[in-house]
Amino acid sequence: MDDLDTLKARVKKLNAQATQAKMDLHDLSEDLPTNWEKILVVAQIAYDAHQSLIAARQALASATA
Repeated sequence: MDDLDTLKARVKKLNAQATQAKMDLHDLSEDLPTNWEKILVVAQIAYDAHQSLIAARQALASATA
């Protein structure tokens, strides 16, 4: 049961991080062309956050199946 709770907590944490990364990317896009140099960095952070979230969700789904 602890493993399941740990996975749920991880998904919750990663979801918050992915949401923040999405908002950062959105905010950057609204300010373009200001800070255009940061596009690749911010986009990579958002990509990595969502990739980690999807993997954690899959692990949780496997653990509950």
